Order: sequence, then C-alpha cells, then structure tokens
Amino acid sequence: MTLVDELRDRFGVEPVLRVIGVAASTYYGWLTQAANPSARRRKDAELAVEIAEIHDVSGGTYGSPRVHAMLCRQGRRVGRKRVERLMREHGLQGRVPAQEMAHPVDPVEPEGDTGSGSGQTAVHGGGAEPPVGRRRHPDPLRAGRVLARRGATCSPTASWAGGAPTAATPT
Repeated sequence: MTLVDELRDRFGVEPVLRVIGVAASTYYGWLTQAANPSARRRKDAELAVEIAEIHDVSGGTYGSPRVHAMLCRQGRRVGRKRVERLMREHGLQGRVPAQEMAHPVDPVEPEGDTGSGSGQTAVHGGGAEPPVGRRRHPDPLRAGRVLARRGATCSPTASWAGGAPTAATPT
C-alpha cells in the first residue's frame, strides 16, 4: 500500500496496481480494512498493549508462557498461541537463562608457555573463547531415559559410553 500511496500522484492508482499485479478491488479492500479494522484486530491491539506492559514490568524477561499465565491470573481469557503470535508480531521475546555448567573448565595457561616461538598456542586459543565444560541436559528425566535405552545407567560408577567400567570408574 505504501508503494501505491507514494506513486499515486505521479502515475495514478490503476497503472501502478497493474504493474505490481494487484487487483484494484484488493487494494481498495485493504484501504477499507485499515480504516475500519475488524473486532478481532481491535481486540488484538488492546491485548498487545497489555502484553507489552507485562513484558516491560518483567524487565523484558517474560516469554509467552509467563505472559499467558499472568493474563490468566488477571482474569483475561486468551489462548496461548494468540499470545505467542502477538508477541512475535510486536518483536517481544523473553530472555533465555544461561544453562548451568556441570563441570566448568579452568582456562588457565600452562606455566612457561607464552604461545610464541614454539608454534603452540595457549590453552585458551590465543584470544578465542575459553573451553566450556559439559553442560546439563535441559530435561534431566529425558536424558536418563535416553541413556537407559542405550544401555547406560546414570550412576556415578558407570561411564557415559554405555555403562562399561573404565579406568576412571571403579569396578
């Protein structure tokens, strides 16, 4: 619509619509919808304001599940997917918490290694990101089921490679 609005004074509406392949009735239908939005679009606009307020009050941390829960607590009957759609359309997104590390790795350089002359780089990769330890599975119960299907157990004496004892695990 903005292209047609920009070029209407110069070329007229009908020729511009013909070039871009849009029927005149479609264009005028869009104008009518913009001037008189449907009841659902008006309610969506009101709901979007409430969603933005909840999102702002949370400091931008609440995603659609929490925003939906807050709306339900306030007595608003609204679908979860509608909240998701409105948040997506308005560019609202919750923050994802950083995953906790199970075994952090210390990015300390070995003594005496300066990273120059020997062709070897330092442990941390000479300015690259430090190595990261193994992260926890986002769903620990599912992780246990996956390992159980592979024949592994989740006991501290079993190895991650399938349950067979290794040199690091006591027999």
